[in-house]
Amino acid sequence: MFPLHVTLFVLLANLALCQYDDYDYQPVSMLGPSGPNCNKECDCPINFPSAMYCDNRKLRFVPIVPSGIKYLYLQNNLIEEIKAGVFDNVTDTLRWLVLDHNQITNAKIEKGTIDKLTALEKLFFSFNNITEPAIPPSKFLEELKMMNNKLSKFPSGLLTDKVNLTSVSLQHNELTSEAITDAFKGPKKLLSLDVSHNKLRKLPAGVPSSLEILYADYNDIDKIGAGYLKKLPSLRYLRVSHNNLEDSGIPAGAFNVTSLLELDLSFNKLKSIPEINEQLEQLYLQANEINKFDLASFCKFTGPLNYSRLKHLRLDANIITYSDIPPESANCLRQASDIMFE
Repeated sequence: MFPLHVTLFVLLANLALCQYDDYDYQPVSMLGPSGPNCNKECDCPINFPSAMYCDNRKLRFVPIVPSGIKYLYLQNNLIEEIKAGVFDNVTDTLRWLVLDHNQITNAKIEKGTIDKLTALEKLFFSFNNITEPAIPPSKFLEELKMMNNKLSKFPSGLLTDKVNLTSVSLQHNELTSEAITDAFKGPKKLLSLDVSHNKLRKLPAGVPSSLEILYADYNDIDKIGAGYLKKLPSLRYLRVSHNNLEDSGIPAGAFNVTSLLELDLSFNKLKSIPEINEQLEQLYLQANEINKFDLASFCKFTGPLNYSRLKHLRLDANIITYSDIPPESANCLRQASDIMFE
């Protein structure tokens, strides 16, 4: 029985830690007592002295951060303001700043706070009330999360010197296409951009050619620019579901690019299957108005080496059934193990 008890304990401990994966965070109680170099309202575990945990404390402002702190966790508080001077001891050492789930507005972010952090690598600023981004001067910034705010603009130039930035998450805001014009033009290493749940009328312009993931679900997009994807030779995953796309808004060959592996066009107003490249593996077209199955959308011609690599195709909630697939599709779609109509 003893080995079973040990196994169950380890399993439960692992499950308890899963909820902190977003921040690579572990509960203070599991990290031991707090060290002396710490703000009295927070905890700085002795065996992890460079981290200060101030989360879930009902704090209304950011406490003064002592020297030596590199990772600061302030999520799940009642913070309304960031006063000048709180980061003076760590302007060139703080790497992670987590401010998620607070009540911060731009008016209450004083000068001499975020604008002085020159070493920051991760800024998590989701679930607050900011209307425009607060960007640190750090050239080391790798990850920026400002989800679930009230962002209505993202001026160009804010990310120009962010040479290490790889991920930007801005979903659930109030951004328009005009508000983000050339906002992401600077970072040449950007891999992932999420602008879903906003008010975009078109895919963001001026994104770097390094981009591999672009999520623009739940917007008002009604057309794809001709040649848009040709400018993104590394793009592998594109999601434009829950928009207003019609056949007339998709130029011929718009999605016929070799890099793309996943394309989500579900919950739009398409009546036909757009042309895709033979390298595409996942295609989601459910909940459109598609009424015909054109094999030329998948294969221009079929041969020993010329066939679609498509593995999963969703066509449920459209106006076609499995009987609409032509018999010769077996050669073209020879790798498709999952084609859904219902």
